[in-house]
Amino acid sequence: MSVRHDGDMIRLEGACPVEEAETLAALLLAHPGVGVEWSGCTGLHTALVQVLLRLRPPLHGTCGDPFATRWLAPLLGPAADR
Repeated sequence: MSVRHDGDMIRLEGACPVEEAETLAALLLAHPGVGVEWSGCTGLHTALVQVLLRLRPPLHGTCGDPFATRWLAPLLGPAADR
């Protein structure tokens, strides 16, 4: 599983496919204000991008997906720990 809840953080790891978008949305809705640690993410499907853009969780680290780092991170604002 590439999306998992780990204590007070949601972690995105490896390639995050479309099937994980619902999991990500459910975790973010179930745990309001929880941060997303995405430095272990190597690929982010656009469905997950849409979830992040809609729910705007605090991001931690720098995404390992070059596209997300270049284009998504600036749209979501400064990372919580950068």
